[in-house]
Amino acid sequence: MKLLALLPLLALPLTLVAADSQPKTLLAERGKVLLSDDLNQAPDGKAWRAAKGKWEAADGAVRGAELAADNHPGVIRHALPFKDAVIQYDVKLDGAKMTTFSINDEKEHVARVLLMPNAFRVQKDDHDHDGPDKAVVFGQRAVKLAPGEWHTVVIEIVGDTMLATLDGRNATFGSHELIATQKANIGFTVSGESISLRNLRVWEAKPNPDWEKTKSTIPPAPVPPAAPAKKPAA
Repeated sequence: MKLLALLPLLALPLTLVAADSQPKTLLAERGKVLLSDDLNQAPDGKAWRAAKGKWEAADGAVRGAELAADNHPGVIRHALPFKDAVIQYDVKLDGAKMTTFSINDEKEHVARVLLMPNAFRVQKDDHDHDGPDKAVVFGQRAVKLAPGEWHTVVIEIVGDTMLATLDGRNATFGSHELIATQKANIGFTVSGESISLRNLRVWEAKPNPDWEKTKSTIPPAPVPPAAPAKKPAA
């Protein structure tokens, strides 16, 4: 009987460890925290600026949806200067056709991770729109994201290489010189109705000394057929 009474206490430390655990990184190691935001309040127009769409606090998260009148995906952005970083957040799709995490410099898009109900994509963005530069898809994994399910995205950037995972799996990466440039802000976009976001964390990144060994174990991600060029969401 005494042992049975102790079981809840013995289980408590294990629960705390599981709640505080972080998905394993592959390309990078986490350094000091650059940004920590639980995303449980509506954008205030200061730290987070909503350019398009409807963004509100709902059920302990930020909910975003596209507005038909905007004729543009919903967009929020947060200023954050960095070069190498580990970025982590939770996302839930509730009717959205697509959501992206956007990484940008002072004037243009640099790269993004795209989530659709059936796909997870990592890409370098078109950086000049009207010039010779074009978007480069590093890879796209087939996934099934049911409405109402929370998922964790981790993005790692070190030098000219960018890697992202979904729920600790589906590792997809690629390299391009643009990835190594100075970044100025981050953001989320949503196409359709709707997404929820929570638990955003950004750390400085240090190179993982085991990356070259780890890289050889990651299956290549398929690259989808090229679609007609169009300007990505902001």
